[in-house]
Amino acid sequence: MEAIRILSIENETHNVMHVRTEKPMGIIYSPGQAADVTVDMPKFENELRAFTFTSLPSDPFLEFFIKQYPDHHGVTEQIGQLKVGDSLLIGDVFGDIKYQGEGIFIAGGAGITPFISVLKYLDKNDNIGNNKLIFANNTSKDIIANEYFSKLLGENFINVLSQEEHEKYQHGFITKELIQTHVQNEETKFYLCGPPPMMDAVLGHLKELGIDESRIVKEAF
Repeated sequence: MEAIRILSIENETHNVMHVRTEKPMGIIYSPGQAADVTVDMPKFENELRAFTFTSLPSDPFLEFFIKQYPDHHGVTEQIGQLKVGDSLLIGDVFGDIKYQGEGIFIAGGAGITPFISVLKYLDKNDNIGNNKLIFANNTSKDIIANEYFSKLLGENFINVLSQEEHEKYQHGFITKELIQTHVQNEETKFYLCGPPPMMDAVLGHLKELGIDESRIVKEAF
């Protein structure tokens, strides 16, 4: 584990922290990957949590969007109490999300984080194309990086809210019919990341649509 000093820390949403830290020498990761992270405090050395890099590998800093949960009194709660100059500890890099071609990114809540880095990378290389993002949340105030994705993707940014009816967004859950509406062709890739219940439901929809597993890139959290 290596200590990384916090350069900035602020609220992204009501329960998500936007954190930037120093970048250790020699750290290598691909857009979509994550690392084991904890707070640099006694008794937390072995309390590792997986956080996805939302920075680009070429950035001179590391960046994370870290969701806090009211019923979790551990690492994420402690991170919410940190300030500039405090440190986190970072360990091994891992993750299966990797861009494999144009498609539909389907995320639930904090499952958006690997796609932030991937889409930033595509944007930097002028390769956004017709990629689409379907993002499921409870309410509009839960949408991470809403302004960024709205500007980047326009009509290809589809929000689905389960606990709020909003004139701009769809209400309910991600359905087979919604996915089918946005499928481009038989080569469309599907990138999935979210809580297990959502992942199970979406994988079921894709199976019913006859989508071969070779076209699915997924990571649960």
